[in-house]
Amino acid sequence: MRNKLTAVALAAVVVAGAAAAAVPASAASAKAAPARCHTADLKAGFAMGDDAKPEMKQTRKQTQAYIWFTNKSKRTCTLSGFAGVDMVGAQKTDGTWSLARSAKKPVKMTLEQGDTVDFGITLLPVAKSTPKKEKFVPAKFLVTPPNETKHFTLKWPFGGQILKQDGATRPGTYLDPIGL
Repeated sequence: MRNKLTAVALAAVVVAGAAAAAVPASAASAKAAPARCHTADLKAGFAMGDDAKPEMKQTRKQTQAYIWFTNKSKRTCTLSGFAGVDMVGAQKTDGTWSLARSAKKPVKMTLEQGDTVDFGITLLPVAKSTPKKEKFVPAKFLVTPPNETKHFTLKWPFGGQILKQDGATRPGTYLDPIGL
């Protein structure tokens, strides 16, 4: 009986050893690539530093605002592509404006816990005296991370108005991909 149990135990060790030896060393030591970041993994906001605030009082040229995403999860994740950005206007005639994308090519960004990445929004401000039908007054931004369906609602903190070009094929207000 003892020989039979020893033989079974020895056979189990041999089979287990053979199975372990069948896995290539490179595959065993390779790390799994991080999954993409989901809305629940992130927090978002407008960059508020002096050099990051858009110049909404000038009306001679385009200016930039920046929105950031920070990985608040305990895992590493990736973001790649364009966020979805819908501006909601303060005037009843403004409605919602889904921003066009720039021609820049996205890159894959890897975010460890606590890492932050941003993206720019180019804006074309106009004077307060611009007729109401030609200006968009931002109130809030609905920001959806790439490849997600749930959004963040961010209150527009900078004031000003933007030239209303929500139907233009090449508007002066548009967004860049994450990380660029």
